[in-house]
Amino acid sequence: MKAFHHSLIVSTRGKGTYEITEQIQEIVRKSKVQTGMATIFIRHTSASLVIYENADFTARKDLHSYFERLVSEDDPYLVHVLEGPDDSTSHLRGALTRTGETIPVTEGRLTLGTWQGVFVFEHRKAAHDRTVDIAVLGI
Repeated sequence: MKAFHHSLIVSTRGKGTYEITEQIQEIVRKSKVQTGMATIFIRHTSASLVIYENADFTARKDLHSYFERLVSEDDPYLVHVLEGPDDSTSHLRGALTRTGETIPVTEGRLTLGTWQGVFVFEHRKAAHDRTVDIAVLGI
């Protein structure tokens, strides 16, 4: 059994999705694990991970606009706004999505569907450096 860990810093430019599939694939390759699991975890409460359509950007545009409507910054009931109007909303969006994903590794590659990609989903307006941990376990 092999175990391999790597941290990835993802620089965002504000709200949106940032594909990291190829960077994770490279980490899996370096791990030399042929069959196993890759666990991806983001160390933040105001950003998350999503596995989503990566072929047509309009699918992600729909995701972005849906979350803008679902968790609106002008909601008068939000009280956690210490760091600005996107403070509470970024945490709520993070809670509605995921901070971790587990993906099988087969023949030394992530086992993703044809149109699937792994994305950091930034929920804050400002640019941030996000830390993503990747652990690969297997043989």
